[in-house]
Amino acid sequence: MENNDFTEGRILSKLLKFMLPVLLAMFLQAMYGAVDLLVVGRFAEKADVSAVSTGSQIVMTLTNILVSFSMGITVAVGQRIGQKRSDEAARTIGTGLVIFAVTGAVLTLLCSLGASGLARLMQAPSEAFDKTSGYIRICGGGFLVITAYNLLGSIFRGLGDSRTPLIAVGIACAFNIIGDLLFVAVFHMGASGAALATVMAQLISVVISFVMIRHKKLPFEFHRAYIKLVKGYAAIIFRIGTPIALQDFLVGISFLVMLAIVNRLGVTASAGVGVAEKVCVFIMLVPLAFMQSMTAFVAQNYGAGKMKRARKALKTGVAVSFAFGFVMFLLTFFRGDLLAGVFSHDTDTVKAAWDYLKAYAIDCLNTCFLFCFIGYYNGIEKTGFVMLQGICGAFLVRIPVAFLMQRIGDGSLFLIGMSIPCSTVLQIIMCFAAYFYFSGKDRQLRGADRE
Repeated sequence: MENNDFTEGRILSKLLKFMLPVLLAMFLQAMYGAVDLLVVGRFAEKADVSAVSTGSQIVMTLTNILVSFSMGITVAVGQRIGQKRSDEAARTIGTGLVIFAVTGAVLTLLCSLGASGLARLMQAPSEAFDKTSGYIRICGGGFLVITAYNLLGSIFRGLGDSRTPLIAVGIACAFNIIGDLLFVAVFHMGASGAALATVMAQLISVVISFVMIRHKKLPFEFHRAYIKLVKGYAAIIFRIGTPIALQDFLVGISFLVMLAIVNRLGVTASAGVGVAEKVCVFIMLVPLAFMQSMTAFVAQNYGAGKMKRARKALKTGVAVSFAFGFVMFLLTFFRGDLLAGVFSHDTDTVKAAWDYLKAYAIDCLNTCFLFCFIGYYNGIEKTGFVMLQGICGAFLVRIPVAFLMQRIGDGSLFLIGMSIPCSTVLQIIMCFAAYFYFSGKDRQLRGADRE
């Protein structure tokens, strides 16, 4: 536990030591999704690419809700570790296991029974409609596995352990590659094969991870009796996690609306945006890794009452991720065709993807600020504000601008995509305003305490 204590020592080295395994895990997770599209793009039809694009966006949106809600566990556990209240951390985890078992079951029913409705809602192109429905149905049938897979990572990040989630993702990635090659390249199952490979890989990863955990030394004793719904711990998880999950859900809805807008332009545009979204996951890895790391780092220091150290961590994270973001901007804006070409050999699809990626390239310069701020506010339990800024960006800027550009932009994916950096700018302005507001309140409280 001394190595996982973020309340002492040099900030940059501690933050990087925790962030790098998170970054590598996210890279492997990105590879996990990218391999699906890569193999489908090479060994299946354009309709399969469109199906994986639309279906994976729906599954990813629902998965992000789980991951965001599980931040309630990450923050609650991290704070109690910072306060040296390990037994309460264990009981919080036990309550979380019950909550997420129920959540996973509900999502399984939603996707299994409503796959066709979700594909219709997304305006999936007619050529890809049945394939999209099948992808959603297969992935949805495995949502209990997906829930367990992501919950394990959130728990261990709250404990300051980013290496165990890395191992779990590595196992899943390896088996997903094997499954994709088998089901798509050999058996020619297209989008359905990619979905089946995803669920089976995560199931294998969860089983192996549980075996590893049983032999791992934890900072507390965990008993089966702790796996029950305790009202007090459940209230903490819901208080912290619900605003984050609601924000991610509504933001996810905004991206689904954008994809539905693009789907109306035809299967080539749909496939192109699907490729661009896979590339985007890679170019945003560093700021996303800092967001998750910042949440755990700040939560421990917030629990220990070390807000000055938490603010220094925020500034450190922004500086490091901005340097990477600038490099990604140059690469993506000027040579996005090379990045898109990894996932598709179709010239029109690559051209459409690069057009859309130029907007994401601009956003690379913004997200280093936004994602670090979000991690910081999650860590200090200002999740209500996180929800507010996300909703404002999505519904005041992203969706209206996307609709406007679709009507006046003559089908330009770049102009539609520009709604993304425009919304990020508004969110950053709100984050800076909140930072000075909350910092001022902290100074007032400290002054009152001295009096």
